[in-house]
Amino acid sequence: MPYDLVVVGAGPAGLAAAIRAKQLAAERGQDLSVCVLEKGSEVGAHILSGAVMDPRAIGELLPDWQSLGAPLTVPVTEDRFLFLTRNGHLRVPNALLPGCFRNHGNYVISLANVCRWLAAHAESIGVEIFPGFAATEVLYNASGAVRGVATGDMGIGRHGERTSAFQPGMELHAAYTLFAEGCRGQLGKQLESRFRLREGRDPQTYGIGLKELWRIAPEKHQPGLVIHTAGWPLGRDTYGGSFLYHLDDFQVAVGFVVGLGYRNPYLSPFEEFQRYKTHPSIRAFFEGGKRLAYGARAIAAGGLQSLPKLTFPGGALIGCDAGFLNASRIKGSHAAIKSGMLAAEAAVEALGAGRAQDELSAYPQAFEASWLHDELHRARNFKPALAKGLLTGTLLVGVDQVLLRGKAPWTLHHEHADHEMLVEARNASPIDYPKPDGVISFDRLSSVFISNTNHNEDQPVHLTLKDASVPVAINLDRFDAPEQRYCPAGVYEIVRESSGPRLQINAQNCVHCKTCDIKDPTQNIVWVAPEGGGGPNYPNM
Repeated sequence: MPYDLVVVGAGPAGLAAAIRAKQLAAERGQDLSVCVLEKGSEVGAHILSGAVMDPRAIGELLPDWQSLGAPLTVPVTEDRFLFLTRNGHLRVPNALLPGCFRNHGNYVISLANVCRWLAAHAESIGVEIFPGFAATEVLYNASGAVRGVATGDMGIGRHGERTSAFQPGMELHAAYTLFAEGCRGQLGKQLESRFRLREGRDPQTYGIGLKELWRIAPEKHQPGLVIHTAGWPLGRDTYGGSFLYHLDDFQVAVGFVVGLGYRNPYLSPFEEFQRYKTHPSIRAFFEGGKRLAYGARAIAAGGLQSLPKLTFPGGALIGCDAGFLNASRIKGSHAAIKSGMLAAEAAVEALGAGRAQDELSAYPQAFEASWLHDELHRARNFKPALAKGLLTGTLLVGVDQVLLRGKAPWTLHHEHADHEMLVEARNASPIDYPKPDGVISFDRLSSVFISNTNHNEDQPVHLTLKDASVPVAINLDRFDAPEQRYCPAGVYEIVRESSGPRLQINAQNCVHCKTCDIKDPTQNIVWVAPEGGGGPNYPNM
């Protein structure tokens, strides 16, 4: 199937790129064909974010977004930032908050619902969107440039055989292909390696974000209230914190982010999230409420110095596939939208000049001249500073963001990839996590159940191992099998049998967070896309 522009991923970056391309084509009288592939069963099914949205980028993309009915209806009414101790908290006066933690003019949203709305608009102006089709292979022309992607075959049995439900994948050829798969994209990772896009860049650093959606008692609900915390339950040497956002309809989005550069192999981000909700300053919001949904997703948080080269012959990386998240503001959707727009503008300009499958050099040039580059430059020292520990990091962030307003004459750097950071189990202390009470805190399996995750069980396991001996010989022996703890969905399990221990992979549980692909200390686990339509089905996360 030939197109002018193929976009992989129907998140905010991919949809913004598709919409902007069609807008420009209409203005210029060009006949431009645009296709968007989405591996989720529907647009929004795999979208998970906090989220508080800065409307700047969506206002540039669709200036009349309010009259068009965009689901940005809950403006932020109050910011609170708390440092938690085990039984209490210290609230930072708003006058002392850095600008990155002030949300006046922003909106509390469901990013999944924003993407559904963007998709409907995209289709109304002629974009073709194919949900349920996972792009699993990059296609190259004779000179080595990207010429499109192929979707995965359907109906392949557990052992690689064709079943009665077999349907071959499709090849989608394009003048240019934009990759918007989200954080740690499968194809983006391959492109970074093939075209050496990370040369001269800092290692990307990541976090895992876990989120629940609750309906709480009306008297406890304050639409637009935004609460962030740092400190307990994490130790001072572990980067992370929480968010608690009040939406409409008595709903609250609560989540916890743990930087994946943590060192203790016994740490469990899921368990840290569950015990965070039991804090006296937090649990009061949830008493008498009901949990509605759960999910998890890795986030790329390295910032400007960790961005790869954005372009290669035939295409570009956009959104979180590149890593445009602003970690200091805990926001990425506006950055994703802007990056998609910039790439689309470069692609349409190239197509208008009769070009195809060359390098879109106008895209990184436009990024460097944009407000997005300026914003990320001001935030560049935030994550490296906090990686030095809560106390030292907070002091450094105060100097960088409050006193110097992000204009320090120095740039801090990330020295190590997250998978290099674990110490061996013999040098670490196990963590005694409380058992869930089933009211405020929960276990993994009941959580995965309300993520609506499903995969066809008769398909190849999509969590692949380079070497099947490594999980026991190295990960279990040296690190006490940390994949059992960093996975938020109970996918990895050490089963002890008379013949010895073995790793069992419960792929049916996978919520596509990509944490295993990032944190595995031996980089032996490789996440690949399962059949299109598999995975979580988030309602309004």
